[in-house]
Amino acid sequence: MSVPITLNPKYHPLKQPYSFWFMKRQGQRSQENYEKSIKQIGTFGTVEDFWAYYNHLLRPNDLPYACDYHLFRDGVKPMWEDDENKQGGKFIVRITRGKRTSSRFWEDILLAVVGGQFDVPDDEICGVVISTRYQKDILSLWNKHAESIEEKKKIHDTIKRVLNLPQHVVLEYKHHDQSIKDNSSFRNTEKAQPWTEQN
Repeated sequence: MSVPITLNPKYHPLKQPYSFWFMKRQGQRSQENYEKSIKQIGTFGTVEDFWAYYNHLLRPNDLPYACDYHLFRDGVKPMWEDDENKQGGKFIVRITRGKRTSSRFWEDILLAVVGGQFDVPDDEICGVVISTRYQKDILSLWNKHAESIEEKKKIHDTIKRVLNLPQHVVLEYKHHDQSIKDNSSFRNTEKAQPWTEQN
């Protein structure tokens, strides 16, 4: 259940409220285990409240392995099966651990999401996740419509711009229905640039 939002008139409201979530991965993934493991940290609707939450969270580079932070639109659960997510997918960036790159990328993408920097409908961006792993951390941005080439291209280009990724870096993409089939977030991904092959 979402935490009530109280807006101070001196605060700067966001276009829509968001919720932070946290999960420590344990054992084999199942929908039941996942729902039990993921915990909502809180919900915010202003710039100031975003920073109040964010400044109290450990940075991804300081987290132990097998932990996930999620930032999702309020009312959207960070689950493949959620009604807002089930027709969508996610963009994936794999990050070599070290040099605090994961923490920088996480902050940059958070600011882009809550700041509305993606030139797509407000509900197209469902959320963003940072997953700490032993060798490579994984940043993923979830979108609502996996089949919308136009929206996916805009999101892809914005991610590369926000993270200042070199031109040769190719993002990965995975449909949530495929994740459900193989019970994995990051296996069997595809190149996130299908539009380049159609031009």
